[in-house]
Order: sequence, then C-alpha cells, then structure tokens
Amino acid sequence: MKSTLIVSAIQQPCNENRQTNLKLSIEKIYAAADEHADLVVLPELHLDPYFCQNEDYHHFDLAQTIPGPTTKILADLAKELRIVIVSTLFEKRTPGLYHNTAVVFDKDGRIAGKYRKMHIPDDPGFYEKYYFTPGDLGFQPITTSIGKLGVLICWDQWFPEAARLMALAGAELLIYPTAIGWDANDVDEENQRQLDAWVTIQRAHAVANGVPVIACNRIGFERAPDSASGIQFWGNSFIAGPQGEILSRANESDSKLLTCTLDRSKNERVRQIWPYLRDRRIDEYGLLNKRFID
Repeated sequence: MKSTLIVSAIQQPCNENRQTNLKLSIEKIYAAADEHADLVVLPELHLDPYFCQNEDYHHFDLAQTIPGPTTKILADLAKELRIVIVSTLFEKRTPGLYHNTAVVFDKDGRIAGKYRKMHIPDDPGFYEKYYFTPGDLGFQPITTSIGKLGVLICWDQWFPEAARLMALAGAELLIYPTAIGWDANDVDEENQRQLDAWVTIQRAHAVANGVPVIACNRIGFERAPDSASGIQFWGNSFIAGPQGEILSRANESDSKLLTCTLDRSKNERVRQIWPYLRDRRIDEYGLLNKRFID
C-alpha cells in the first residue's frame, strides 16, 4: 500500500430533491478525484432532506435495497474514477425492516462492505427509532484496497466504545458520516457548546485510538413538516490526525470539499509514544457490560 493516503470529505446541503442532491454529490466526487483522492466520504443520508424530523410512514417509500439503483450509480463512479466512496443510504432490507446503512465502494466498483448504524437516537427532531432498526453487523472495519475503514454513523460518534471496538478490530481510520444541527429555539451560547462538544468527542476518539478521524456533516436549514421550526445543520466537517490535530475543517454554512494527505506510518508512531492499547486494564473492564452500576 502507498505510504500516504489522500482523503476527502464532502460537506453539502441535502435539502433539495433526490436527483439534485445526488447530482451535487457526484460533482463533488469528481472534484475529489481531480485532487487525486483515494477516499471520499459523503454526509449521512445525503440523497434526501432529513426525513426523521417527524414520524410519517410515507417516508418509508424513500428506502431502497442494497444493491439497488443508487449503489449501481456509485459503484460505477468508484470504478470509473478509481476512488473509494463511502455513502450512507436508507436501506430497505425487507418490508417492515429498514436500516441506516453506510456502503463502501472499492476502487474496482465492488461493494467492499456495509455498516448498519448501531446507536439509534430518538429525540425531538431526530425520530430515527421510528425508521431504523439497530444495526446487526457489529463494529467491524471494512477491508478495502486502501486499508481497513472503521465506518460509523452520526449518533455512533458520541460513544467511545464504538470507536475503541473498531480500532481493536484493526481500523486504520475512523469515518463518521453525519446529519447533525441546531434547534432554532436554542440560544447562540448553547449552539456553541453543542458544536464544541461534537468536535471534541471525535477528536478524542482520534487521540484515544491513535487513528485519524473524518467527520462529514451536511449544511443548510431544513424545515420540519407542517412547522415553522426545523434543523439548521451546522456543517463544520473536519479531518483530524491521530493526535486529534485538525488537518482540514469547513465552516458552518458553505458547501466544501475537504482534502488532505494522511501519513499512514504516523498511526504506528503515535501508538508507540502513547501506548493506550498496551496499558488497557482489560481484566477490570467487565462492568462495562452493565447498563448502570448500582
């Protein structure tokens, strides 16, 4: 494998129809290829506006099979451009069973693997439990021609256990496609606290596991159905190195292609300096299996 890896994250609005959203994603993938990217990551559920702001069974019509029409388009694109693509889709597994699923396309156009979102939120404006069955594929990295990718999705990014298990299974890179934003009713100070927490927790995963992190979010205001309120997706997509250092970052409002070069050997050097995996007290962690310790 190459000693360096060129990676890209696409920050884009997803508040138009599926054809328009996908067209923009494809344009950005071509732009990433022009920058010689080996890997490009798209935001969570980038095909459609964020439909989980309410509970409406009509939204199940948005789901599609994997393989399916969108995977065919992206697989052909990955093969044409010789680039690894990470996309997140609303998967129809069978009638009545749906997932929020990341699909990884390798440079030869094949589906290298899938990851089904494990942690499913159920909060005002984020009613995902109505739509998505929790994942059943575990925290397993996806092996590709550029290495093992630890793909997780949005709410997963707040759980250190998920990042750790991916790293223990050999993930060389943690990837978080995301759809997260602010409630229009919150004050600016609260918005800043939430954004800072979001960036901090993911940089901490990089530090604690000695691997780079790609966090890829959408942007723009998306109105909730039958309401004047909605979500202002806060962007701020970023790529961090294995010490949590910010290598590239977008702002809160602009469509942006982030691209940077990762030194593959740095992961090993960082782990030699900060040997967290060596010093873990695995003999004392059994209580992590409990919901709460009384």
